[in-house]
Amino acid sequence: MSRAKQLRYDRAYLRMASSWAELSHCKRKQVGALIVKDDMIISDGYNGTPSGFDNCCENEDGETHWYVLHAEANAILKVAKSTNNARGATLYLTLSPCKDCSKLILQAGIKRVVYVFQYKDSAGVDFLSAAGVEIEQIKEIKNEK
Repeated sequence: MSRAKQLRYDRAYLRMASSWAELSHCKRKQVGALIVKDDMIISDGYNGTPSGFDNCCENEDGETHWYVLHAEANAILKVAKSTNNARGATLYLTLSPCKDCSKLILQAGIKRVVYVFQYKDSAGVDFLSAAGVEIEQIKEIKNEK
């Protein structure tokens, strides 16, 4: 695939991840994720509480509850419950991964991570990059027709 065509697809998937983020009930941050393998979306996710929990992500002080799942963790866990696997896939995120999620990404076999915004701590991206995962930040995701 040409670089221009790849960039077009990357931006489209990031726009979809941004739409998915809007489903999050979290107030501090809304993050969306898509996992794409062999030109197909095999999983999606957004940050939020585990199934069966109240959808409130923050306590009365505005701090995120410890049990809130990150978007990429939700997407990876969804793959684990399916017949798919993420080996060789691309993960599209609205926010770069934290260090905890970066371990899951690596173990899932994801080979490429594309994101829009940089998380406050770059340790996750640094870890993945050192492990040979391709990392790309695309700040502008608007349609370019």
